[in-house]
Parts: sequence; structure tokens; C-alpha cells
Amino acid sequence: MNALKDVSQALARLFLALIFIVSGYGKIGGYAGTQAYMEAMGVPGMLLPLVIALELLGGIAIVLGWQTRIVAFLLAGFSLVSGLLFHFNPDDQIQMIMLMKNIAIAGGFLLLVAHGAGRYSLDQRNA
Repeated sequence: MNALKDVSQALARLFLALIFIVSGYGKIGGYAGTQAYMEAMGVPGMLLPLVIALELLGGIAIVLGWQTRIVAFLLAGFSLVSGLLFHFNPDDQIQMIMLMKNIAIAGGFLLLVAHGAGRYSLDQRNA
């Protein structure tokens, strides 16, 4: 059972992080459009480099299991805040589903905060 637990933790980190890595990379290619969308939603476009860095570097850190508890806490908060800013719209069922997706992702990250990265991680190797 320990082997299953170890592999599951590593896969969970990969699955949680993948959306952030892909999204961060996509924001680089669509920088102007993303910046305009942020500003249209009332979020300063000057924050976009920080968002890209958090998504890309944070996602990679989660995959590697480096500083997992700290990065997972930051990404949980980011998921909740961005969900509320960009998806909270009780009149639009699709946007509310997207908000719930963000809440679920935050929940996954909070499990990493509570339990750590697991055996197959840089955190474990440095412990």
C-alpha cells in the first residue's frame, strides 16, 4: 500500500500543477489579450508577470515537490482569489462551475499543505 500512496501523491502533484504550467505558458503567448482581460475584470494588468511566474514556477515546484507546503498554500489562495474575481457570476452556470473547479483545486492544494509532497519529492530528499 505504501507504493500506491507514494505514486498517488506524485501523480496528484502532477495533475494539480499541470493546469498552472499550461495556463502560465499560454499567458506568455497571449500576453496582451490576457492583460486586457484582467483589466476588463478590474485587475491591474501590471500583475500579469507575477501571475505568470506563480503559475509556471509554482507549478514546476509542485511537480518537483520543492517547498511544497508553501507553494501549495500560495496556489490555493491564488485559485480562490482568481476564481472569485473571474468566475463568480450566479447568473452564469458555466462560470459558477469554473468557480467550483477553482475551489476544488484549492482543496487539493490544502491537502498538500497538510500532508506534504510525499516520498517522491525534493522535499522528502532534503528532510
